Amino acid sequence: MEKNFKRTLVTTALPYANGPVHIGHLAGVYVPADIYTRFLRLRGEDVVMIGGSDEHGVPITIKAKAEGVTPQDIVDRYHKIIKDSFEELGISFDIYSRTTTDIHSQTASEFFRRLYDNGQFVEKTSMQLYDEKANQFLADRYVTGECPHCHNPRAYGDQCEACGSSLNATDLINPKSAITGNTPVMKETKHWYLPLDRWEAQLSRWILEGHKEWKTNVYGQCKSWIDLGLQPRAVSRDLDWGVPVPVEGADGKVLYVWFDAPIGYISNTKELLPDTWETYWKDPETRIINFIGKDNIVFHCIIFPAMLMAYGDGYQLPDNVPANEFLNLEGDKISTSRNWAIWLHEYLRDFPGKQDVLRYVLTANAPETKDNDFTWRDFQNRNNSELVAILGNFVNRAIVLTHKYFDGKVPAAGALEPIDRDTIAEIASIKEALTANLETFHFREALKEAMNLARLGNKYLQETEPWKVAKTDTERVATILNVALQICANLCVAFEPFLPFSSEKLQKMLGLKDMKWADLGRADILKAGDQIGQAELLFEKIEDPAIEAQLERLARIKKENEIKAWKPAEVQPEVAFDDFLKLDIRVGTVEQCERVPKADKLLKFLIDDGMEKRTIVSGIAKYYKPEELVGRQVCFVANFAPRKLKGVESQGMILSAENADGRLVVVGPTGPVTPGSQVK
Repeated sequence: MEKNFKRTLVTTALPYANGPVHIGHLAGVYVPADIYTRFLRLRGEDVVMIGGSDEHGVPITIKAKAEGVTPQDIVDRYHKIIKDSFEELGISFDIYSRTTTDIHSQTASEFFRRLYDNGQFVEKTSMQLYDEKANQFLADRYVTGECPHCHNPRAYGDQCEACGSSLNATDLINPKSAITGNTPVMKETKHWYLPLDRWEAQLSRWILEGHKEWKTNVYGQCKSWIDLGLQPRAVSRDLDWGVPVPVEGADGKVLYVWFDAPIGYISNTKELLPDTWETYWKDPETRIINFIGKDNIVFHCIIFPAMLMAYGDGYQLPDNVPANEFLNLEGDKISTSRNWAIWLHEYLRDFPGKQDVLRYVLTANAPETKDNDFTWRDFQNRNNSELVAILGNFVNRAIVLTHKYFDGKVPAAGALEPIDRDTIAEIASIKEALTANLETFHFREALKEAMNLARLGNKYLQETEPWKVAKTDTERVATILNVALQICANLCVAFEPFLPFSSEKLQKMLGLKDMKWADLGRADILKAGDQIGQAELLFEKIEDPAIEAQLERLARIKKENEIKAWKPAEVQPEVAFDDFLKLDIRVGTVEQCERVPKADKLLKFLIDDGMEKRTIVSGIAKYYKPEELVGRQVCFVANFAPRKLKGVESQGMILSAENADGRLVVVGPTGPVTPGSQVK
């Protein structure tokens, strides 16, 4: 039997403050969490939504060093960008704080110290890479070297981004310190570990027996970890940025960011509710829901719960952890390091006033059960064919017709016909399905049900044809438009969790406010005689140029990444000097250049080689217009045997270099040279 709770605490994974948030973060965590929280608020429930920036850890220190600023400078910059963009998108946190606050440092320190004093940690010494010049231990990301799998020379100590292999820093071939470039040495260091194996049986009972209702991806990943046997996990590391380990003799050591960050949920709740925070964490009648992405499942379902079990004192464990899978972008994995992403703050700049469009598309494409893909063409199509053509079109028709026939006043309904009764009954049916999907975290299906309500409205108007009925039956058209307006009022509630800005705009048009979930399904929300406002467009079409600009941006990024990933071709086997001398490389002047008919890649050159004119055919038409090359001097191999290309005899080969972007660049002297001069 399902337990009834008095209140709900919603937490969202803390975004890392070394960069802005992107659509993958939104689809995986923040939009679903906001939908659920808004739904509970509409039902009048006691719910608090907690968020904040994760501001400790190695990537932040790396970025700070690269920019020549302090880690605090980095987190201050990105915390503001993240917080402001969340607010503009309508992510309705009750508090959005950070892990560099005093209250967080105190809470995290006290948490560690209690576990330490109660003997919940084990101390271990291990050998780690150490930079003698920088006088510090090296975190995995501070070590680079050759990947042992694909031999990428620029792999990191935790992962090779070329082949995707997970690594340990000691796996790298010829490791180097990213700080000084020196070769690190192995040195002994001591750390504290949380012995997850102590809590394995309790975690197994809690998850595998007690939460079989969890999403398949979450339950399956937890089961895999538990089946393999849980191992002790380090809770400290050698670093100068983070919450200091509150133990004597721990100089230069901080709490590991995975231990520090989830405590941020507690410290942020304390900051919001200093007098009542314990009610939301320790009262069995509080339901805790953690919204996360799939890369955080192990931390929120195994490690953080083990921390709470070890701490005791009544801390409640999460009731559900509805993690999503990953969202890809145009068929490729989103990558912050490759800038392959749609950043929220840039979207808000490029598409002002279209917050709800992004919320709609990300929910419609939510990666709830498997990885999904965002494409700009799908974004455009969903806006134009669904938000504009279905939802916006119905609302506009209902309000415009009301102003046309009843001066903008809600008409009184007369006797209902079967189509009216069936339509009203369908509203209640949609509410039931919508509610069930929201309660079980199926937000994509819930959104479909909300849009089905708009489809119902369009179908109703199309079948009843009030514009025709108005010519002969005023009472009947009044009933039709009353029903249509009641559907509009229901849409305000149904879409509020998903499209809060549009819902608010529609409520103002209808003269409504403070609507509740209990209003959904009613056919008497608007009263006869109520004055409604003029119709305003809820959505507008997105034209091709706006989408093409975004696709061009991604194309540029893809090309830049290809250049960054470019490596020179391997050097060919050695040749004898005498063999090289057999090549007669000379400089010639291009007198004529034209395309070879029926050959897209070929250009035909007439070259002055100092002795005569010679014809050479070269496959560089993709990169040059013929007129660009006339008058230029080029290097060519003069003693190749003639051969025919597309019917043209070529008497040599023009030399070109292949650039990192694949472009062929003609090789020639940097200054004027007498035609026929040999290259030596």
